[in-house]
Amino acid sequence: MEHHPKPGQPLAFRLGLVGAALPILVFAAGAAGLGFSGAPDERGLWPVLVVALGAGLLLARRASDYSAAALRGMSRPIVMLMVAAWLLAGIFSAVLRESGLVHSLVWAGAELGVSGGGFVLLALVIAVLFATATGTSLGTILICAPLLYPAAGVFGASPVALIGAILAGATFGDNVSPVSDTTIASATTQDAPMGGVVRSRLRYALPAALAAALILTLVGGAEAPSAAELAAGAMLGGDPSALPMLLAPVAAFLMLWRGRGLVESLFAGVAVAVALALTLGLVTPAGLLHIDAGSFQARGLILDGMEGAVGIVIFTILLMGIVGAAQEAGIVDRLAGARGPWRAAPTARGAELGIFAVTSAAVMLTTHSVMAILAVGDVVRDSGRRAGVGRFRRANLLDMTVCTYPFLLPFFIPTVLAASATASGEAFGVPRVSALEAGLANAYSWALLVVILVAIITGLGRSEDRRSVRGSK
Repeated sequence: MEHHPKPGQPLAFRLGLVGAALPILVFAAGAAGLGFSGAPDERGLWPVLVVALGAGLLLARRASDYSAAALRGMSRPIVMLMVAAWLLAGIFSAVLRESGLVHSLVWAGAELGVSGGGFVLLALVIAVLFATATGTSLGTILICAPLLYPAAGVFGASPVALIGAILAGATFGDNVSPVSDTTIASATTQDAPMGGVVRSRLRYALPAALAAALILTLVGGAEAPSAAELAAGAMLGGDPSALPMLLAPVAAFLMLWRGRGLVESLFAGVAVAVALALTLGLVTPAGLLHIDAGSFQARGLILDGMEGAVGIVIFTILLMGIVGAAQEAGIVDRLAGARGPWRAAPTARGAELGIFAVTSAAVMLTTHSVMAILAVGDVVRDSGRRAGVGRFRRANLLDMTVCTYPFLLPFFIPTVLAASATASGEAFGVPRVSALEAGLANAYSWALLVVILVAIITGLGRSEDRRSVRGSK
C-alpha cells in the first residue's frame, strides 16, 4: 500500500532541510561545472538533473513520496505552459529561418550601416521594447534571439555580447513592465499601487540599463571574422524579399501586448509565418511536412523545429521535478517563517539587507522569480513595515532581486533558454554560447545587482519612496 504524507505535512528527508536542499545543490554544482567547462548544450544538463533526482530519492525518508512529489512538480500547469511554448517557438524559428528572413535582415542592416557594438546596442533596444511592451522575458528570448543572433558574424558583433544584450533587454522588461508577472506579484504582495511601483522602479532600473548599454556597446565588437564567418557572410548576402515575414513576430508581439497568453501568441505567430511563407513562395507545403518513403519517417520544418526544442523541454521538466519536491519539503516556507535578527531589525538598512537575503535564498531554491516573491512576500511586508521601509521600496527590492540571479546563473531557465536559442546561428557559421557565458554577458542584471546593494547601503532612493507613499495616500 502506497504511503502519502498527510495533508499539510512536509516531505521528510534524512538530514532535515539540508537533505531537502541537497538535490538542488547537486544540480547547481553540476550545472556550474559544465558551464565553466564551456559546454553550451542544455542536453548536457540532463544527466546532472537525473543524478540530482537520484540524490533526492536516496535522501528522502520515503522514496515513493519523493517520486510522487517530483512528478507533481513536473506536471504543474506552468511547466506544461513552458513546454508548449518551447515547441511552438521551435517551429516559429524554423519557418522564419527557412524563409530567408535572416538574409533579408542582413541586407537591411547593411543598408543602414550597422555593425559591431552598434548592432549589439540595436539588439538591446529591440529586446527592451519587446519585453517592456509584453512583460515576458521568455517570450522576448524565444522570438528575438533566433532573428538577431544568426547575423552576429556578418555584422562583426561578438556572439556572447549579442546574446547578453538580448538577455539584458528581456530582463529589463521583466523588471519594469507593468504587465510583467514579477511586477504584478511584487506590487500586490506589498499592497502598493502599480503605477507608483513602476515609476519608482525606474529610479533604479534606468541607471542600470544605461550602464548595460554602454558596456555592451563597448565590448560588442568581435575580433576579425574567421574563414567560416566570412563564408557565412557571403551566404547571408540577401535581398529584401523575405522582409514581409517580419509580420509574423509582429503578430505575436501584438497578441502579447493585448494581454493574450504566450502559447496563444506564439501559435498566432506560427500561423502567420506559415501563411506568409507559403503565399510568398519562400517555402513549399512539402517543406513544412512530408513523408520520407525511404526512411519511413515524417520530415519537414515543423518536425525540425519541434525536435530543436527537445533539449530545453526535457531540461524544464526535470528541473521542475526537483524544485517541486524541494517546495513540498517546506524549504521556502520555513525560510520565510524563520525568525532571525533581520525580521526585527531596528533600522531600515538592516531590514532591507534581510529582505535582499531572504529573497535571494528563495529564488535560488525555487529557481522561479514569481514563486520566490509569493513565498516571501508576506514576511517582507511585515518586517519592512516594522522597520519603516516604504511599500514601493519593498516591492522594488523584491522585484529587482529576482531579476538578477535567474538571468545570470547557468542553472536557471532564462540563461539556459538563451543559450539554447544560440543554436539558431550554427547554420550561419555563428558558434553556440553556453548558459554561463550568456549570463556573464547580461550586463543589465550585473548592474542591477550593484544598484541594489548601493541603494541599500547608502539609502539611495529610500526617502523618495517614503515621500511617494505619503503623496499617494
